[in-house]
Amino acid sequence: MDVSVPPTNYPKSLSSIIKSHRRRAAINNCHPVVSHPPLSHSNHHHSLRVRSSAAVAPPLPPLVVPMTTPKPNPTIRRLGVASPVPADIDIANAVEPLPIADIAAELGLRPEHFDLYGKYKAKVLLSVLDELKGQQDGYYVVVGGITPTPLGEGKSTTTVGLCQALGAFLDKKVVTCLRQPSQGPTFGIKGGAAGGGYSQVIPMDEFNLHLTGDIHAITAANNLLAAAIDTRIFHEASQSDKALFNRLCPPNKEGKRRFADVMLRRLIKLGISKTDPNELTPDEVRRFARLDIDPESITWRRVMDVNDRFLRKITIGQGPDEKGMVRETGFDIAVASEIMAVLALTTSLADMRERLGRMVIGNSKAGEPITADDLGVGGALTVLMKDAIHPTLMQTLEGTPVLVHAGPFANIAHGNSSIVADKIALKLVGKGGYVVTEAGFGSDIGTEKFMDIKCRYSGLMPQCAIIVATIRALKMHGGGPDVVAGKPLDHAYVSENVALVEAGCVNLAKHIANTKSYGVNVVVAINKFASDTEAEMDVVRNASLAAGAFDAVVCTHHAHGGKGAVDLGLAVQRACESQADPLKFLYPLESGIKEKIESIAKFYGASGVEYSEQAEKQIEMYTKQGFSNLPICMAKTQYSFSHVPSMKGAPSGFVLPIRDVRASIGAGFIYPLVGTMSTMPGLPTRPCFYEIDVDTATGKVMGLS
Repeated sequence: MDVSVPPTNYPKSLSSIIKSHRRRAAINNCHPVVSHPPLSHSNHHHSLRVRSSAAVAPPLPPLVVPMTTPKPNPTIRRLGVASPVPADIDIANAVEPLPIADIAAELGLRPEHFDLYGKYKAKVLLSVLDELKGQQDGYYVVVGGITPTPLGEGKSTTTVGLCQALGAFLDKKVVTCLRQPSQGPTFGIKGGAAGGGYSQVIPMDEFNLHLTGDIHAITAANNLLAAAIDTRIFHEASQSDKALFNRLCPPNKEGKRRFADVMLRRLIKLGISKTDPNELTPDEVRRFARLDIDPESITWRRVMDVNDRFLRKITIGQGPDEKGMVRETGFDIAVASEIMAVLALTTSLADMRERLGRMVIGNSKAGEPITADDLGVGGALTVLMKDAIHPTLMQTLEGTPVLVHAGPFANIAHGNSSIVADKIALKLVGKGGYVVTEAGFGSDIGTEKFMDIKCRYSGLMPQCAIIVATIRALKMHGGGPDVVAGKPLDHAYVSENVALVEAGCVNLAKHIANTKSYGVNVVVAINKFASDTEAEMDVVRNASLAAGAFDAVVCTHHAHGGKGAVDLGLAVQRACESQADPLKFLYPLESGIKEKIESIAKFYGASGVEYSEQAEKQIEMYTKQGFSNLPICMAKTQYSFSHVPSMKGAPSGFVLPIRDVRASIGAGFIYPLVGTMSTMPGLPTRPCFYEIDVDTATGKVMGLS
């Protein structure tokens, strides 16, 4: 498998110590597996309970009507629907979720395979992979999209709707794999990410808010590391080498010193083969104890899961006890933390421990990378994250299973849900089943990173890639007026205009060609809105097939749930069954950093790349430090193939400017910055939180979108 991580060349004696340490850790964290058959639910029937809408709202017609069509899967619901489509939260509140233990049992999970988090959520334990390792994988499907409008084109809704179609209508074993949303957008501009209409994950409020606490664990781990950095600088500035060493390796009651296990990693890095603190020479004591962090090089920032523009730049160390150790830094939103990217790309608890330990927070004054393990905190970070590594099991409105796990940014990170969730799901659905996962933003960003980063580390290969398109977005790419979040759509977007759609299909064609280059079959999902006409949709279907798509299907899953995506499900089934080509990556890992950047720029349509002086400096540094063999995670606008958001359609011949180059070494990628990327969103004049409240009579959440 073409996977590259920074090499770790341990001396033989210390290598055995570390391996022994890891074996103990693995034993302490394993889960017992009991060999008995899955629970039988052949005589277990569920009734659908319909809730009324919130007491403060005006009465509504029934939002969900149970249908009694016989079905082999007792957890599957067939929904009746209302028109016009009610608010997302009203639909979600109208359906009583099934006990998650029932969803788990139907999926083949036994009680020892999961931990319940209340009635409707459960953590699926990684130990299930050991038991199912001989099971054949199901089909693997990734959902991307065309270059979106600021309103989004419905990738999450399409992902959920497709899975409801496959599971509830086409009798396929299916699992949806989604990212956990940040609370920043939920209370800010965008709202939640549970899907919409009659294609949602429920309970929708729990999905969009705290879920099972994974983001809070990431926040705690991230900020522990941030505190360790500034504390180490503080103590090194006020102590001699000997005093520092004595405090790092204090004698016990018998007067004996010892290295903590994590300290052995720093000794290995320094090439010191001694394991007794008393044997170190004065020079070795200095090298071991003094990290000599360059404050100007620190890239690690504190995080919180709230949009707060006033924390983008802060000054720390202003208290009287900090002895003038003042430094400028800032906050990012929690999902921008490298720890989130580590969680998404890790393959096991042991792998996560290694990735967390090798995260680079900055350099020493001599230019050497300083890691979390150098600071002695890698093990503690893993302890904070040990429960977060397990995906969360939920359900759709129609009773199909969902694994929610990780939620990395789709610009400075790769924007995909976790590898471990996908691997578990593929084993659970087995041969002939389907796992459908979503990639953030347009296919030029999310699907490219899915293929070139996620699939490299996972070793998994998708059989089908979906591109979600809307008439609205295609009109924008054809020269339509600007689409602005929070403002009414121009008349051009709500009335027939075939010419605009035809002109905009150049964007769709570029996405199809790019995605096909990976060797997968491409299916276009035309997400239908009420104002779209048959003539406009015919244009998109014909343009998709002409561009090489396997199929192009009109979908109405927002209005009709799984029933509205049955044709899409059939197209995906045919695409998966006929896929035969191997996965083709965009670039080889052994290429240099610049060569890989330029391969991606050409993929966008650029004629060349221009590097700033800062970018050149960083590329030289990362190459010297041995990180040039990592994949590239391009951080650019999602609103254009180019670096300029206003360049719609399929621009070509532009020169892509690289402003800076940074690295997430623990996660395992280099990320060039194309323009300015905000990692801490701000709140608008009227945030979503104005509509969010709780019905104090029922305890139900109102106003989430």
